[in-house]
Amino acid sequence: YAGWGSRFGGAIVDGLISFAFQIPGIIVAQGSQALGSLLQLAGLVAFVVLWSKQIGATGQSWGKKAVGIRVVDAQSGQAIGQGRAVGRYFAQILSALPCYLGFLWPLWDDKKQSFHDKIVGTIVVTA
Repeated sequence: YAGWGSRFGGAIVDGLISFAFQIPGIIVAQGSQALGSLLQLAGLVAFVVLWSKQIGATGQSWGKKAVGIRVVDAQSGQAIGQGRAVGRYFAQILSALPCYLGFLWPLWDDKKQSFHDKIVGTIVVTA
């Protein structure tokens, strides 16, 4: 199973890339708040679509590839598909709710699963 440090590193890289997708909206918001917000939302949607496509097909987003880990089905070890990847992305909200405890859970879990991994039935392994 992938360790917490590599998971965290991959999340940092993905977070920076997600931010890059929103930069056009941030710039435009200086002149038009409504249009800027719309562009930021479009950037977030584009990021989630591309991120979930990568995770669903190969188990690796840009960040996960950079640190050498991948997301797989906990039972079969196979790719999870884009639908489950989208579910996993939004399940991260539940990992964040109780003081980010769900993100720390891999530190003591036998399979090093976070809350969002448990919800969608995935594990993170070294690639």
